[in-house]
Amino acid sequence: MQATQFLISTLFDLYMMAVILRIWLQLTRADFYNPVSQFVVKITNPVLIPLRRIIPGFAGIDWAGIVLLLLVGFAKIALLQVLYGVGFPAVQILIASSISIVKEVLNLIFWVMLIRVILSWVSQGYNPIEALLNQLTEPMLNPIRRVLPDMGGFDLSIMVFLIGLKFVELGFQDLLSSLL
Repeated sequence: MQATQFLISTLFDLYMMAVILRIWLQLTRADFYNPVSQFVVKITNPVLIPLRRIIPGFAGIDWAGIVLLLLVGFAKIALLQVLYGVGFPAVQILIASSISIVKEVLNLIFWVMLIRVILSWVSQGYNPIEALLNQLTEPMLNPIRRVLPDMGGFDLSIMVFLIGLKFVELGFQDLLSSLL
């Protein structure tokens, strides 16, 4: 039973990450011709294009992508509920799926930042993955750089951001434990 739960959670979480990444790419206006961007587009288009016929974008936000993200999160939790033979309370599934989505967003941001740091240490020359990661993360790091004093060539903005991200994550967990 644990193996099945692991497989379901992993597959749904990977697709949720692809949808989150698609929304993030659009929000930051990242290069959609980048090979990684093209991969994300090709994975999400089969579901997203029909959904866009029903749900249009508005105010620069891809509402169809957000609805798809909610649907994938809901389907994940519902499938796990069915797997364990637990009742099907829609409100609890909606709350659990929203929590799952927030955790995936925070998790994806953490890993993107960490991969960016590691690539900055080892990359030599142009790397399309590094370029895309820079486009995704710069809007979050620039405000921190404006506040931090010059450190003689050391960029501590990612470290400050990751500390803040962990603070938000722990605050989110505290809020959830107080509600439950």
